[in-house]
Amino acid sequence: MKNILILSLFILAACNFSNKKEKSQAAWSFNEFVKLDSANPILLPDTNFTFNCPVQKGLVRWQSKNVLNPTAFVKDGKVYLIYRAQDSAMTSRLGLAISEDGIHFKKQAAPIFYPANDSVLKYEWKGGVEDPRIISMPDSSFLLTYTSYDGKMARLCFATTRDLIHWEKRGPVLQSPKYINSWSKSGAIIVEKVGEKMVAKKINGKYWMYFGDTDLFMATSSDLLHWYALENSESQKLVSVLQPRAGYFDSRLVEPGPYALYTNNGIVLVYNSSNAANNNDTTQPKYTYAAGQALFDLNAPYKLIDRSRDYFMHPDKPYELKGEVNNVCFVEGLVFFKNQWILYYGTADSKIAVAIGKPNSFLFTAPN
Repeated sequence: MKNILILSLFILAACNFSNKKEKSQAAWSFNEFVKLDSANPILLPDTNFTFNCPVQKGLVRWQSKNVLNPTAFVKDGKVYLIYRAQDSAMTSRLGLAISEDGIHFKKQAAPIFYPANDSVLKYEWKGGVEDPRIISMPDSSFLLTYTSYDGKMARLCFATTRDLIHWEKRGPVLQSPKYINSWSKSGAIIVEKVGEKMVAKKINGKYWMYFGDTDLFMATSSDLLHWYALENSESQKLVSVLQPRAGYFDSRLVEPGPYALYTNNGIVLVYNSSNAANNNDTTQPKYTYAAGQALFDLNAPYKLIDRSRDYFMHPDKPYELKGEVNNVCFVEGLVFFKNQWILYYGTADSKIAVAIGKPNSFLFTAPN
């Protein structure tokens, strides 16, 4: 009987080990992030914050409706979180919050980036400026990609700054007549980790950006200021480098998360996805937003090498399941801070939360 009991326990342990292994991420990827239940959600909307809108020429409660989809970076031992905020009219502006521990943030009183009476107002009003992603440029200034929304058309735009106060709006990323009036969103530039900074990385003489919210496409630049769509020379159409998959969590759409990270094993892109209404992942509700990961070739960033079979983050908390849009975890901010990876994400398009990478959760060594 004793031998049978020992054998039974051994088999049970082996089964548990096998199941755990099947659900783990690939060796090149982020392995696991743990949602910080003790602090989440870390940012909430607040009706007390007001701002004198230069377009409306009046006071607005600029983050009264929702806060969501933040980007982040580390500077001088602090985490800077740039987040999207919506007023009661659903106009989006970008706010700034700062933290010394990466978890507890102090919001700045006014938005730092917003629609104004400038050359790009026609692209930004009345929907506003959405879903920021920030990186460092080689000259130590910052480049911000964001989505402008005029109420009908979303356009991927970008801006540069040295101090987060004075911004130069550069307009749409794709400025050619062929694409200027085409729907585009979510620009994630390939970077390498240099100390605490995530710095744009040149590959074969070019900078590279993933973008899109159906399939993923690419744009390239020699100087980070002039961008050109990656096209098939024969068809003259955009090259699709990542697509939705029938039967998986990403069966409806794919969309970049934070920057794409250059590593020894390849270019790692954390991406957001949505579950289709049918031919989908039947374990998740339709339209659920969950996060996956993809690996691209170091010398050919358009070449997909590997892709996660399962999501590594999905909605399972009350504030992720119910909100402006139900069943959403939208990852967009990622920093390496105090020797750990920290992921910031929007929940149900309403609030902001944080997840902490477990020790050794990133199983490869980055070049820097």
